[in-house]
Amino acid sequence: MSEFTIYQDQRMCIGCRACEAHCKTEHDLPVGPQYCKIVEVGPRLVQGVPRINFMFMPCFHCEDAFCISACPTGAMQKREKDGIVFVDAEACIGCKACITACAWGVPQWDRESGKVIKCDYCKDRLDEGLEPACVTGCVTGSLKWVRPNEIADLKRAKAAKEMAEPFNY
Repeated sequence: MSEFTIYQDQRMCIGCRACEAHCKTEHDLPVGPQYCKIVEVGPRLVQGVPRINFMFMPCFHCEDAFCISACPTGAMQKREKDGIVFVDAEACIGCKACITACAWGVPQWDRESGKVIKCDYCKDRLDEGLEPACVTGCVTGSLKWVRPNEIADLKRAKAAKEMAEPFNY
């Protein structure tokens, strides 16, 4: 697993897709492939009111990533220092084995380059001390760049704040 992850507070997400737009701009992606996406869940009735949730879907940078083991050339790699899974474009032959291997549909085919591309958590930005483009572009702040062990603390803090809000005078 990656040293960091992108946490989404689904209740804050309004489905604006700014994260997708910032990602595509950051990586100069053509029409079609995308490194992350918002998936609509619903509508469904919640206490008689129709609701739609929006789930952010980036690469999960798996501990034992099937895309890495499926790649015959070693183009799909994991950075030693932080566990980020990425594609070495020079080594990619465009066989699409990684696309087939990923249960989440994360690796994408780029027709223009004839290669596979995927979310790398904006590793170049991270190396400069910046957060991923999707996180910085999130207009509601529903995306957070955190260590996986910090997620429980974020959830507890939000729940405590929500429980206390009715008593704010």
